[in-house]
Amino acid sequence: QVQLVESGGDLVQPGGSLRLSCAVSGSIFSFNTMAWYRQAPGKQRELVAVITRDSTTNYADSVKGRFTISRDNVKNTVYLQMNSLKPEDTAVYYCNKLPPGNRYWGQGTQVTVSS
Repeated sequence: QVQLVESGGDLVQPGGSLRLSCAVSGSIFSFNTMAWYRQAPGKQRELVAVITRDSTTNYADSVKGRFTISRDNVKNTVYLQMNSLKPEDTAVYYCNKLPPGNRYWGQGTQVTVSS
């Protein structure tokens, strides 16, 4: 059974940094493009960052230049380094493959950016 477990969320001041991790068990990691998504209160879930099997990356315009997605193919883990955080980055962050599989959504990790 495939599981994705996100961690690393926290309360941080504007301008601060966080590093999120997503541990992936099962077979989907090696064969898929992976992505980070987020859902802010009252809004739809949105795609934040993408990384292919060969580590080609792409980002939403709102986070470009501030966030960096990476993957460790030995540890089956996807990371999201978030710098220069803004209040509008406040959301629950999820990882999943791209396109997302409904059965792979985990609990997510809460990121709150506030002074």
